[in-house]
Order: sequence, then C-alpha cells, then structure tokens
Amino acid sequence: MTMPTDRLTTLEIRAAEQEKTIEELSGQIAEQWTVIERMQRRLDALADRFLALEDQAAPDVPITKPPHW
Repeated sequence: MTMPTDRLTTLEIRAAEQEKTIEELSGQIAEQWTVIERMQRRLDALADRFLALEDQAAPDVPITKPPHW
C-alpha cells in the first residue's frame, strides 16, 4: 500500500509535467499564429498583384452584336 505522501508527490510531479507541457504547447501555438499571419499577408499581396496583372493583360471585350443580327 502506498503512503499518502507518495501519492501526493506523484500527483505534484504529474501536475508540474502537465504545466510544462501546456506552456510549451502555448508557445508553439503562438509561433504558428505568427507564421499564419505572415503567410496571410503574403497571400493578400499576391492576390492584389495577380488582380492588377489580370486587369492589365485582359482589356475589356466590347459587347457587339454578332454579324448575323
């Protein structure tokens, strides 16, 4: 039979390990969020560039009646 102090020590160790794991995961999430924000800004910039190039490359086609009308 384990002593109550042994059980308490085991629980304290587990709690400390879990707290460390939570802190590490929180740090990783913060880093990933920074990467995601940077990638979103790049994607927005690329989309803007693409739309600008698309506007330059494809002038509006005039709407005319076909010759058989």
